Amino acid sequence: MTSETLVTAAVKAQVKAPSEGLSETLSEAELAQQPIAYWTHVAHEKVVAFIRGELAAVGLSQPQYWTLRHLSVDDLSEDGSGRTVEELTEAMRDYLAPQDDLGPDTEDMVVRGLLTRDEAGRLTITEAGVAAHARVKEQVPAVRATIHAGIDDGDYATTVRVLRRMMRNVEERRPD
Repeated sequence: MTSETLVTAAVKAQVKAPSEGLSETLSEAELAQQPIAYWTHVAHEKVVAFIRGELAAVGLSQPQYWTLRHLSVDDLSEDGSGRTVEELTEAMRDYLAPQDDLGPDTEDMVVRGLLTRDEAGRLTITEAGVAAHARVKEQVPAVRATIHAGIDDGDYATTVRVLRRMMRNVEERRPD
C-alpha cells in the first residue's frame, strides 16, 4: 500500500459519507477532528454544482457567465473594448476548472448572438449578451441566499477568516 492509499483509507475511516455527515449532529470535539481538506473539497463540489445548475437553467455555463462579466462595462470590463479568448482565459485562470474551455464556450456565445468577434479575434458583448448578464445578476441574490440559508453573517465571516488563516499557515510552511 502506498502512503497516499494509507492516508486516503485513514480519512475514509474518520469521515462518514457526505450524505451521512451533513445531516448528523457532531459534537464540537468531533467536528474539530474532521479533515478540513475533505470537507472544503466536498463543499466546493456541491456549491459549484449548484451554481452551475442555476446558470444552466438560464442557458449559460459558469465560464460563459464569467465571460459576460469580464466583457460587460457594468461589471468587470473597464472600457468595453473586448478581449481575446486567451486574454479572458488569463483573467479567469484562478477560477476556471480544468475541464473549462473558453474556446467552445465563446464560440457558442457568438453563434447565439451574445458576443461578437472582430477580425483580430477580440470578443465584445452584444445587446443580447448585456441582457443575459443582467438576467443572471438579478438572480445572484437568490442563489447566494440559498447557499447562505441558516448561516448568519458572523459565522460566515468567521469561516472565511479561518480558511484564509489555514491557507496562510500552509503557505508560510511551504519550502522555497
